[in-house]
Amino acid sequence: MAFEPCRRIAVLMSGFQQPWFIAGGWAIDLFVGRETRPHDDIEIAVFRKDQLKLKEYLKGWAFQKVMNHALQPWENEVLELPVHELHARNLENGDRLEILLNESEGDEWRFRRDVTITRPLPSVWSSTQTGIPFLNPEIVLLYKAKRTRDKDHHDFMTVKDRLDRTQREWLRQALKRHTPNHPWLKQL
Repeated sequence: MAFEPCRRIAVLMSGFQQPWFIAGGWAIDLFVGRETRPHDDIEIAVFRKDQLKLKEYLKGWAFQKVMNHALQPWENEVLELPVHELHARNLENGDRLEILLNESEGDEWRFRRDVTITRPLPSVWSSTQTGIPFLNPEIVLLYKAKRTRDKDHHDFMTVKDRLDRTQREWLRQALKRHTPNHPWLKQL
């Protein structure tokens, strides 16, 4: 069944009362409405301010934080930048989940690598017709621009002509500020 991993996450997260959304390559495919490539894992994003609420919600899961490119146990301390990635494992069934902490301040989302790059919170995510929330593609692509791999370029090519004028211009400006020589700029 199409988007089965995303559907499972949507069921898992259905009772979580804070914003969350599918991130990474799956978010691109949810935006497009079809699976365009194989995916090795699934990531969700939550706002940093909601990290402890998420940990409480996923009580039966073991959590690790990524620090200096290594997994370390995450107790109950509030994680601050540069820590932005968590790995969780369901202790009952072994399911795994990668969680990306997103920055926000007031009514704005902030890009963790350059907090001067912002978006109004309502423009950060969308939902599929079946209610699966996903990070909007222009934000996913900005994250993917740091170390562009083949799959990231594929994701860019998949959505670049589907971005509306506002999304396209925001991505162009964000890339110009963050990675001014990025090859995607020529195609935007």
